[in-house]
Amino acid sequence: MKATEQNTATDEMSNWALIVRLLKFSWQYKFRCIQVLSYQLIILFTGLSGLGLTGLGIDFLRYQVIPDTAPPNWPLGLAPPADVAPLSIIIGIAITILGFALFRSCLNYLYTMSMGKLIYVDIVATLRALVFDKMQKLSFRFFDANASGTIINRVTSDVGALRMFMEGVFIQSFIMILSLVVYLVYMLNIHVLLTVACLATTPFLGIVSVIFSKKTRPLYMENRSLMDNLVMTFVEHIQGINMIKGFYLEKDSIEKFEKASGRVRNQRQKIFNNVTIFTPFVGLLTQINLVILLGYGGYLVVNGELSIGTGIVVFAGLLQQFSGQIANLAGIVDSIQQSLTGARRVFEILDAPIEVTPPEKPHLLKTPMGAISFEHVHFNYHENNTVLNDVDFSVAPGEVIAIAGATGSGKSALMSLIPRFYDPNEGRILFDGHDLRNLRLEDIRHNIGLVFQESFLFSNTIASNIAFGHPHATDNQIVKAAKIAAAHEFIEEMPEGYDSIISESGVNLSGGQRQRLAIARALLLEPAVLLLDDPTASVDPETEHEILEAIENAIEGRTTFIVAHRLSTLQRADRIIVLDHGRIVEMGKHDELMNQKGPYSQAINIQAIDPASMKLLKGKRKKRTGKS
Repeated sequence: MKATEQNTATDEMSNWALIVRLLKFSWQYKFRCIQVLSYQLIILFTGLSGLGLTGLGIDFLRYQVIPDTAPPNWPLGLAPPADVAPLSIIIGIAITILGFALFRSCLNYLYTMSMGKLIYVDIVATLRALVFDKMQKLSFRFFDANASGTIINRVTSDVGALRMFMEGVFIQSFIMILSLVVYLVYMLNIHVLLTVACLATTPFLGIVSVIFSKKTRPLYMENRSLMDNLVMTFVEHIQGINMIKGFYLEKDSIEKFEKASGRVRNQRQKIFNNVTIFTPFVGLLTQINLVILLGYGGYLVVNGELSIGTGIVVFAGLLQQFSGQIANLAGIVDSIQQSLTGARRVFEILDAPIEVTPPEKPHLLKTPMGAISFEHVHFNYHENNTVLNDVDFSVAPGEVIAIAGATGSGKSALMSLIPRFYDPNEGRILFDGHDLRNLRLEDIRHNIGLVFQESFLFSNTIASNIAFGHPHATDNQIVKAAKIAAAHEFIEEMPEGYDSIISESGVNLSGGQRQRLAIARALLLEPAVLLLDDPTASVDPETEHEILEAIENAIEGRTTFIVAHRLSTLQRADRIIVLDHGRIVEMGKHDELMNQKGPYSQAINIQAIDPASMKLLKGKRKKRTGKS
């Protein structure tokens, strides 16, 4: 199923449902969340205390300069004794304000440290690990439907976008709501009508915010899609650098990347344009509030209904803080759209169904023999696209089976079903008489060795690459596997032997060397079944001889499936299964199929025969059978 066609519950999840889910995930770390929110609560009240003391100081000074005015309103009625000098009182107020400021600085430091741990150590790291863990459990169908660039972007950028939710949405929203409530109560306590007048424009902000949110959401979705394409372009052009340089297409490569980057830039500019319209509008509304304060508030001061300090100055400070929090609404709305777009894509992975599931009561695979049976197997990658149709055959332990057929006939699909990378839509596959779905995945995979057409090697030592599937293997076991795979000799000739570092994807090795290491890696597990997916398809005759020699050693005593096109490989098989459009159209030995004059013989008759490969294989068979 293509990614664009997927219709999961996550696709239909509303923004509110997504926010609730993110909050539930964050609340797993409730101690740290409470700690962060508590710091913000204390910071808010210490800030208000400092603002109130500033107004008190102004009223006290005014009273000292103009004794006929009303005395300052001391908090909680705690007026200083009459014999205390005015200068001492002012100094005391100033020192208290400074003390609050220092206390707030310390709290801000603690808040920043706790916030960093909550976001980076707890939430983002855990979520990234969960996404990676889930991807390890998904079947190949998920990776068939999603490009590598998209997957990389989801694990990195999209998971990182959730940091924005915690920092720019969750915490900021809490601060904004709490601040607005406290400021509103404080302002109402100073003067109700002045508060109503100054905040009359606030409802318009809510309306504009909703409009802004609806308008920008599709833009952020498009931005993520364009970022996927940019990452995919980057990955492909790095992986294909040899091809690009080989055809002298560096300029073309640069142009393609710049176009992909330009589309991201231009689309991001659209989002920026929307934000730049929204933000000044919010600022305009907040300035109107200050104009109302100067007009109506000044009138109240002249009439003696308000003091300058705890009235106008404190009210102006509260209104400025209130307006500042309202102005933050633009940033919060912007962060919501970015973070929810990323969250939706992350949860698409976490919610993706695990198609290949372990059995509740697994059967034991005690002593694997390697008998494989396909019983009326039907398979498709997605609906209305049948890949295998009623495939039915049995393979005895130790038998060598070649799978032949044109491109798209279903060879790779058949091979992928044996290690249970996918489950058949109908029918079943048996391993030593057990349905694969009743066996533990680790038992299946540890008893099936895999060698692909293009074997992937990690940037590590040769020994580590051979021991990839068996990390605790001894040096003797590694060397034994390498010898069987005809790799020991070239490994010993390398500067550091088995400790030699392989470059990324094994580019410092020849094709034959990479394939022989892959065979050694598969053999280290001593599997009962060996799957070889056309391992000599893209190599020259000399390299093919090297790989064929390794294969001859590897298949001894093992049930082996070989996807093959070359005659030299096909003739080696005990039986050949010929596929056409997902059906078995012929089955038998090479000579039998040649006599039937069917699709197999027609394909062989137009294939060039490599006499050297034929000679090597015939010599191996004579040596093993003892026949002349």
